[in-house]
Parts: sequence; structure tokens; C-alpha cells
Amino acid sequence: MPIQTHSIVALVGRPNVGKSTLFNRITRSRKALVDPTPGVTRDRHYEKVVWNDKLFMLVDTGGIEDASGDTMGGHIRNQALAAIEEADIILFVLDGREGVTPADKEVANLLRRTDKTIFYVINKIDGPEQETEQMAQFYELGVNELWAVSAEHKYGFHTLMDALDESLLESDDEIDLPDGTVKVAFFGRPNVGKSSMINRILGHDRMVVSEVSGTTRDSVDTLLTHGKYNYLLIDTAGIRRKGKTKEKLEKFSILKALAALEKCDIAVVLIDAEEGITEQDTKVIGYTQEQGRGLILLVNKWDLVKDDKERQKQIMGEIALAVPFVGFAPLLTASALTGYGIKRLFPTIGSVYRQFTSVFPTSALNRLLQDAVEDHSPPIYKNKRLKFYYTSQVGSRPPKFVIMSNSSKGVHFSYERYLTNRFRDGLGLDKVPIQLYIRDKNRDKKGKK
Repeated sequence: MPIQTHSIVALVGRPNVGKSTLFNRITRSRKALVDPTPGVTRDRHYEKVVWNDKLFMLVDTGGIEDASGDTMGGHIRNQALAAIEEADIILFVLDGREGVTPADKEVANLLRRTDKTIFYVINKIDGPEQETEQMAQFYELGVNELWAVSAEHKYGFHTLMDALDESLLESDDEIDLPDGTVKVAFFGRPNVGKSSMINRILGHDRMVVSEVSGTTRDSVDTLLTHGKYNYLLIDTAGIRRKGKTKEKLEKFSILKALAALEKCDIAVVLIDAEEGITEQDTKVIGYTQEQGRGLILLVNKWDLVKDDKERQKQIMGEIALAVPFVGFAPLLTASALTGYGIKRLFPTIGSVYRQFTSVFPTSALNRLLQDAVEDHSPPIYKNKRLKFYYTSQVGSRPPKFVIMSNSSKGVHFSYERYLTNRFRDGLGLDKVPIQLYIRDKNRDKKGKK
């Protein structure tokens, strides 16, 4: 079972040079996108892209760190530094009409010190004549190759993308895992005890452990055999605080977390019992659901509050309030220091994984739908009773179901939620996200008229 891996490509540059236009141009070329999970919508400044059968993650740094006021230069510099540290490939976008600015020169100097692959993209070049007139000045940046592009009109776009393609990682790593290996990624902020937790897990109960190098950048993942099952523990060392002066760059620092989410079945998000759940935690939890992953919330350092019932209750209440959209996720307490709670982790991973990969017979699903409709009649829409004809499972990891209706537009979100809960209860899917899609039965016929 090969591990899927991919490059992280970051767009860097001043505001208004066309980074977002280029981002939109590139992401429109993608071939596969997952529907966003209801309740977890957010501004997206990253997207999965497939180009020539290679997958990469594209990130618009302008959206991640909005510059303002007199601190513009500092913001641009910090964006470039973060991109240099986190990304594999950098697209440095400059404004072909405005020319080279002092800020551009500063960023170019920073980029010159790195061994990362960098493309100097001169945007707003609409044709060969403009290319001849406007490109020459950019060679003063001291680079050998410039890429003339119009993100808006596509001039030079395919030439740039074909060159980028040659620098991308292959989508499949060469490392094979035993069939049925459960891939578990651990996420956590600095000092939450993630490394200690992983070390405690690896040292527990006669486990067979082997290192698997190369399955994530800048880390060594661990293949572990526990009982009859194999697990790949994926480390996400990239989530870290960059110092008080750069805390806003934390959004950029979870790029490696996004890459790890692409490869895992189940995300284990560690929360600090001493500090409680933070905004950074909720963002990572939100990302796990955008990617449709199984989720376990693990409150570490429980030993610090083991005698404080009031604080325990407060922690659990704060978590429930902060992330109500993942009420299905198992919530465990543990201590990497003392080993408390570690024994419960693998049985929980096992139960989440079984639900995550579940497949159900169509006949059982249709009985479930029929019972749900009989117990709670669908509402009236445009003077007609809504009808649901049949349902089927269209995927797993997580379980995905389609229900065919006479009018998907007439299904109120409250009734859709009712059906989702009936499917969750009836199928025993109480620990994983499920995706329910309602489609019009006659949609294809209408399209042909």
C-alpha cells in the first residue's frame, strides 16, 4: 500500500501583484475536489491541485497574512520567511506593470539564501510585445530565469505550469505498507506533549516498532504492530509557534498538518489540559473535517487536573462549546507523563477506523430511509409533499450516502440533519463524520431537454 505524498507550493509577493488571480487560475485546473463539510466553512487560502497526474497543495500567503498599514514590508518579509521554511516550491509573484520595488528586492535577497525551488513569476504580462518591453528590468534581481505570465488572460500560464510540474514530487511515495495499515496522524501545538505522547505509545505493551523514513518531510514516521493490526504513526512536527512577534504566522505553519491530513485515516488532535482548547486547535480540528478524516480529541496532561473536578468539567465544557460540529469525535483524557489513559487509545482508534471504512448493503439503507420517512414525514414544498425514492452508499473513508428525491431544493437543513442522525444511529456510525447528499431523481432528464 503506497503512501501518497505531495509538494507544498506557496505563492509569495506583495499585495495586488495578482497572487489571488494566479491562485484561482491554477485551482480551476484541478481535477478532484471534495464537497466542504457543512458547518466547517471558512475562508480557503489553500487548495489541492492535480496537474499532469501530480497532486500538490497550493497556498496563497496573501490570504494567510493580510498586510496593512505601515508594517507592509515586515509582513511581506515574514510571509517569505514562512514560505521558505514550510513550502517545497515557491512562486514569487511580481507586478510586470509596476516594475521592481524595494520590497521585491528584499524578498529576492531572502529567497537567494535558500535551496528551495523558486519560480520568479512576472505577472500582468499580456503578450509577447509586453514581455519584450517590461521583462528586462526584472533581471536586476540577479536571477537567471523569469516566467512571464498573465494570470488573468492565461498568457504564459501553461509554460509556467509545465515547468512547475517537473519540480513536483511524485504522487506516490516508493514506500509500501502492509495491507490494512491504519494511518494515524498526531497534531498538536508546541508544548502540548505530542512527542512525549508518541514516545509513551511506542514504549507501551510489547509493541513492534520500525522507522519508515521519507513518508513525511522533515520527520520519521513509525510503523507499529499492536496485536493483529498495523499502524503508521504520522508525526506533524510542523505545527509550532514561531515566537510571540510572529503568532499570526501560525496559520501558515500548519501547512505540514494539511499535508499529513492528506495521508492519514484518523487525526488525533492533542489539547493541553493546562491551557484548554485554543483557536489554533479549533482551526486544525476544522481542517480535519474539511478533509473528511476520522477524528479523536485527546486531552493531554490530565495528571495536572486529576484532583480538580471543577477544572475537568470546565475543560470538557469549553471543548464542546468550541467545536460543536465534531460532537461525534471520541474525547479521551491521558497523560504522556504518567501513562494514564494510553491503553484506551488503540481500542478507540480501532472502533473509529471500523466505522470510517464501513460499507453497507443497499437494501439495509433503503429500509432505514423508509423507516425514517414514516416516523417523520417530509415537509411540503411548493404545495407538494417531498418524496425520497431510494438511497445508496457512494463511498467510504468517511461513509458517503446519496438520497434521490423529487426536489433536493425543498429539503430544509433541519430535515437533512434529521436524516443524517437517523443514518448515524441506524448504522452505528456514532464516532465518525458521515456525508449525506440529496439529489434530484429527474436531474439528468431535465438536463437533456
